[in-house]
Amino acid sequence: MALKALLPYYAGQVKCIYIDPPYNTGNENWIYNDSVNSPEMRKWLGKVVGKEGEDLTRSDKWLCMMYPRLSLLKDFLREDGAIFISIDDDEGHYLKALGDEIFGRDNFINTIIWHKKHTRSNDARYLSDNHDFILIFAKNKLQWKRNLLPRPDKSEKGYTNPDNDPRGVWASGPCHAKTPNAKDIYPLQTPSGRAIMPPTGTSWRFSKENFQKLIADNRIYFGKSGNNVPRYKRFISEVQDGLVPTTIWFRDEVGDNQEAKQELKQITEEGASIFNTPKPTRLIERIILLSGGKDDIVMDSFAGSGTTGHTVLNMNKKDGGNRRFILIEMEADICNKITYNRLKSAINGYTYNQNKVEGLGGGFRYCRLEKPLFDETGKIGETVKFADLAAHVFFTETGGPIPKRTNGASPFLGTAKGTGYYLLFNGILGDKTPDGGNVLTGKVLANLPKHNGPKVIFGEGCRLGDARLRREKIIFKQLPYEIKVS
Repeated sequence: MALKALLPYYAGQVKCIYIDPPYNTGNENWIYNDSVNSPEMRKWLGKVVGKEGEDLTRSDKWLCMMYPRLSLLKDFLREDGAIFISIDDDEGHYLKALGDEIFGRDNFINTIIWHKKHTRSNDARYLSDNHDFILIFAKNKLQWKRNLLPRPDKSEKGYTNPDNDPRGVWASGPCHAKTPNAKDIYPLQTPSGRAIMPPTGTSWRFSKENFQKLIADNRIYFGKSGNNVPRYKRFISEVQDGLVPTTIWFRDEVGDNQEAKQELKQITEEGASIFNTPKPTRLIERIILLSGGKDDIVMDSFAGSGTTGHTVLNMNKKDGGNRRFILIEMEADICNKITYNRLKSAINGYTYNQNKVEGLGGGFRYCRLEKPLFDETGKIGETVKFADLAAHVFFTETGGPIPKRTNGASPFLGTAKGTGYYLLFNGILGDKTPDGGNVLTGKVLANLPKHNGPKVIFGEGCRLGDARLRREKIIFKQLPYEIKVS
C-alpha cells in the first residue's frame, strides 16, 4: 500500500533502488517472520491470491509477496535506473526468473557475490555459507550506465617517473606480443647502439614505423643507461578515472555482517539485538556509487534498520552531494524504535562508549500510511483529501507524477502531452453543498482555470451536452466509477 501511495509522486524518478527482502529461510522467530506465515502476510495472500493461497508452498507464497512489489518498484525507476536485490541460495534462482519476467531478461545486468562473513561455520551441516548474492536489473539496459568505482591509493602502486617525464608517473609493459606476427620480427637498436630481437617465440607489438614514432614520443623506456630491453610507458593520467566493478565484492572492500552489526550497535543497541544479518553501509555505498549520481533519489522498500538512509546521509556529508532517499518499513515497531531513531541519531550525532560522534546533518520527513483512497466497494473514502485523490487521478491517467502537489485551491491538476486535467471534488470551487462545485455545468466550466487544448475533467456529474463537450474538447469522467484503481 505504501508503494502505491508514493507512486503518483515519484514514478519514473528513482535512479537507484536497493532492497534486502526476507530471504524465506523458514526462520519464524525473526522479526519479519521469514517463512511468510505472519498474520499480515496470510491476510494479504487471502485477499490477493484467494483460498488457493492456503495450499501454496513456502516458495510460492514468497514469490506471491515479491511479484507485485517488484512490479511497483519497476514503475518508480527512471529509464536509466536500476534495482539491486540482496538474496541467498534459497530463493536466488527463483528471484532471477521472477526478475526476468518483470524487468525483461535483456535488462538483467549481473549477479554480485558478496563475501558476507569471514569465519567458517564449523557447525554447518553441509557447507559453511559465507556469501550472499545481489541481483541487478536495469529498467532499460541500453540506457543504464554503470559508474566507475573510485580508484584506491593502492591502485597507483607501481607508477613511478624515473625519467622525469613531464606527463607524470607511469607504469611499464612489455613491447613484445606472445602471439607472434612474422612481419613484426625484426632487430631493434637501443639508444646505446645495441641491436636486440624480440624474445624467442614472440614478435614486437608494433610495426617498425610505429615503434619509431613511440620512441620519438618518449613512450618507450630503455632503462637509465639506454641499453635495457624496451618497455612501453602507460601514464596514469591516461588511465580511465576509476575502476571497472567486478562481480565479486570482498568484505575488506565493502564490509560484512559483522561490521554491519557493529555499526548498528554503536547507534542503537536494540537494533543490533533484533537484526541478525544487517548490511554494512560500505556495501550500500558501493551500490549507490555504481548506479547513482550526487543528486539522485535512492529507494529502499524493505528499510529495516535504516542502513540505506544512513548511507545516503554519510555520502552527502563526504562529497557534498544532494542525494535523497525514500525508505519504506511495514513493521511499525521497527520503524518507530529502530529506523527512525537511527536516522535521527545519525543526523544529530550520538555518543558511543563516552565518545561523541559528530552528526552528518541533513533531514527527513516521517510519514505514516493513512486509510486507502477507496473502500471495498470502490467508493472514495470519506476522509480522503483533495490533494491525495488529485495525485492518484493524474498518475493513473497519465502514467506520470503530478507536476506540482496541489494545495487544494484549484481544480486544475496540470498538463500531460497537451491535455489539461481537472478534478471537481470536495467543493473545490467553494460551494460545499452536496453536489455544488462537483458537477460540471456551464457556470462551473466558465470558472475553471483556462487551458486551450483538450481537457479531461473528473466530477460527480455533468450537465453539459455531448455537442458542448466536443466543442470544448472535454472528456468528462464520473467520480468514482471512472477513476482507475491501480
